[in-house]
Amino acid sequence: MAAIVEQAPAKINLTLHVLGRREDGYHTLESLVAFGDVADTLTFDKAPEFSLSSSGPFADAVPAGDDNIVLMAARALTHGVKTLPPGAAISLDKVLPVAAGIGGGSADAAACLRGLLSLHETSVGDTVMHQVAAGIGADVNVCLRSKVALMTGVGHVVEPEPELPLVPAVLVNPGVSVATAAVFAALGLAPDQANAVETPPPPRARFKTVGDLVRYLLGTRNDLEAPASAMVPEIGDVQNVLFACDGCMLSRMSGSGATCFGIFETQEEAEDAARQIQSEFPGWWVVATILH
Repeated sequence: MAAIVEQAPAKINLTLHVLGRREDGYHTLESLVAFGDVADTLTFDKAPEFSLSSSGPFADAVPAGDDNIVLMAARALTHGVKTLPPGAAISLDKVLPVAAGIGGGSADAAACLRGLLSLHETSVGDTVMHQVAAGIGADVNVCLRSKVALMTGVGHVVEPEPELPLVPAVLVNPGVSVATAAVFAALGLAPDQANAVETPPPPRARFKTVGDLVRYLLGTRNDLEAPASAMVPEIGDVQNVLFACDGCMLSRMSGSGATCFGIFETQEEAEDAARQIQSEFPGWWVVATILH
């Protein structure tokens, strides 16, 4: 049987509203999530036990050993699906930066779940898959579909949203990793405390144009942007650079940072902006993409 190949696309939080903090310490969220066409690639071959090899520009940042999220996903799936053989040789081409607010690890874990099922020609119900994904990490469920969705609760509840128009965008990371837990802690919400800032309603209709989407997004926010920017001032620099590019309609941080995205009306404008930024800041990770 030929090797199985799965893509793990970047997850972009177009909005991220923190509704409050539960008694158990977890934060409740509401986030409109989209995905880019830039992705890690995972390849699967049959083997008697699990192994993982990494390549690509960010391979050195991939954790080794049992705490690697891809291997965690593999073990979780074989535990949840008893008929699945406990083994595979997995190769990861890591092109997405780590700890960057674009769900690279969660996307890799979700791709691992899909890839192992395909490798062993096994299918399971959505309930089982979502239970396994939820046990791995909050963002893994939304990454299973890798399509625009509204993510709520602590991240485990995923509601499909109508398709977006083609959304040209530029993703920029200044090469600084951000610890998600530290950013949430900097919000300062106590257990069982609600966020006093009013949350805009989620979208109720399909966005017909990029302009429609941007007009909606201008009335929303990423609640983690301020605390993350206080910790990593480069985030503000990235946003300013993006917004200064011709055709940029909106710039915002994704997730807990430090990756920011800029939305453009045309793909040509996005590609021109990416070339310009990469030329001016060669140490930054910069890519033009299409969000969907």
